[in-house]
Amino acid sequence: MFNRLWMTGVLMLAMTANANEVEEARLESARAQLPDVVDRYQGFNDKLSQTMTAATDDLELTRLVADQGKRLWQQAVTDVRSGHPDDRPLYWSRLNMRDTLASQDAGIKLVDWQRQVLLNAVEKASRGMSDIKFDDDVQLRILLTGFDPFFLDRDISQSNPSGLVALSLDGYRFTVNGKTAQIETAMIPVRFTDFDQGLIESLLTPVYRDKQTDMIVTVSMGRDQFDLERFVARNRSAKAPDNRNLYTGADKSRPLAPLFQGKTLNGPEFIEFSLPAGAMTGVAGKWPVRDNHNVNSLERGEFAAQSIGELTNLTSVEGGGGGYLSNEISYRALRLQVLMESDIPTGHIHTPRVKSYDRETEMAIVEQTRDLVAAAAATL
Repeated sequence: MFNRLWMTGVLMLAMTANANEVEEARLESARAQLPDVVDRYQGFNDKLSQTMTAATDDLELTRLVADQGKRLWQQAVTDVRSGHPDDRPLYWSRLNMRDTLASQDAGIKLVDWQRQVLLNAVEKASRGMSDIKFDDDVQLRILLTGFDPFFLDRDISQSNPSGLVALSLDGYRFTVNGKTAQIETAMIPVRFTDFDQGLIESLLTPVYRDKQTDMIVTVSMGRDQFDLERFVARNRSAKAPDNRNLYTGADKSRPLAPLFQGKTLNGPEFIEFSLPAGAMTGVAGKWPVRDNHNVNSLERGEFAAQSIGELTNLTSVEGGGGGYLSNEISYRALRLQVLMESDIPTGHIHTPRVKSYDRETEMAIVEQTRDLVAAAAATL
């Protein structure tokens, strides 16, 4: 059901040549410092290169490229669940494949738009977006998203535990209240342009419209504990760049609304999440779990809101999850939920942060996130 929508080309992930160069340009430095991470799945890129060389038909080439991206995603999931818990090889391998697609000659002449189609195909497939399939015997279906590593110019070795959560829990099944539950996951890019072009809306519109899942959980790396982000904000205000070193021009004194397909994203300044916070804050683990009510507005500054009504007529600066893409993915998801009058519980979990890569800590984060999702599923 998911594949049919994605293969129609509703979503075109943004990949301008100049922006692409920023991410790919880090490959040389990353390979010098992290060769085992960057080249862990080199065989997929070698296969892709051979496919390009042997190409005789552009449509068949697109199909083969998408298949190779999907195989990369599946291998990363298998790798993590088999005892190699690291989200970074998937990210760097995707960049390797994109670099090959953008630069290598093929057996047929490719014009720019054809290379763009190939890039979009490998992006989508290697993020798990073509592999969201729930088993027929499942009663509770949960969609969870994680993020790529980011701020790589600060630390090229940076991992993102939310990405490891997504790889670890893809296809995970468990039983709750006599019902079989299954989690399916996808990986989200840390790129403003993809959000502005409708990545989140394209992924979630059919989910809400057709009630394809019973719960939606977005996850990202946050602070020093687990935070359930109660109130999410419309505006961007973080001064930080994305993975292509693009800036929005926003800050806390001048928050800016995101875009949606070339126009301003319209919606309430704040929206309240709909996950069962009471059940989730009771989950025991290495870190406390906070039902975070903190927000920031131009009129009142920072404060802990007690209700969504208290936020009426305020201009959003930050939600509980800040003013960056962690907040925005939750806002876009909840905005859709409201617009489509869906009752699917939706919300955002911020995990504890890690520096570089910390296997033990990240595995503990995965385990506690799994328990949080299970506690929420028990209320369905």
